[in-house]
Amino acid sequence: MYAVLIAGGRGERLRPLTANVPKPMVSVAGKPIMQHQMEWYLEQGVDHFVISCGYLHEVIEAHFGNGSEFGAPISYAIEHSPLGRGGGLRQGMQQVPRDDELVLASNADILTEQNLDSMFDQHRADGNMATILLAPYISQFGIVELDGRKVSNFATNPVLPHWINGGIYVLNRAFEDHLPEVGDHEDSTFPNLASRGLLGAFKSKARWRGMDSVKDHANLEKELANQPLNYAGN
Repeated sequence: MYAVLIAGGRGERLRPLTANVPKPMVSVAGKPIMQHQMEWYLEQGVDHFVISCGYLHEVIEAHFGNGSEFGAPISYAIEHSPLGRGGGLRQGMQQVPRDDELVLASNADILTEQNLDSMFDQHRADGNMATILLAPYISQFGIVELDGRKVSNFATNPVLPHWINGGIYVLNRAFEDHLPEVGDHEDSTFPNLASRGLLGAFKSKARWRGMDSVKDHANLEKELANQPLNYAGN
């Protein structure tokens, strides 16, 4: 199975960590965050990676090479002019054989411990064109709980009754034909499929982390030092 990793991010909010590397190459717990993701993918049965990249793609290629040291072949879909995430994903999917039933794709700067077997099962059972992994929405702000006009409690980083796009997708191979040549699939392709009832939602309760800021990076470093990633049994 192929996985297309969307790795073109500049990571402006992660500066100075991204001064000389693209966002997915920022080191967390001793290795680029994208390498952690690839190790998780290998546990899910992925046997070939396509990395969609542009900004400082030389850094990515120098680290991963042809994949011989990382457990699976790696090829590169390089943007020579900005295509957006949707255009980059379309270019990456062009390197996946047309007779493959399913393709995995993800933003290359996130981590999860979710086992994907149940997500595959749901995708096939529901007959969707694409299925998105959803993660619980954890507030970055503390919540003040009230009893009338008095404060009764404070909740730190509470889980809110909403879900966010976890940036991991199970896609039918024909999904490529619905992607823009330039642009963001989250602004175009996904809303279109949702309006036609072809976009599935898989609610994951497994550990999921994104990394969008220097604070996120510091928190992730601290968390993984105390609780390393574990892909077994989720």
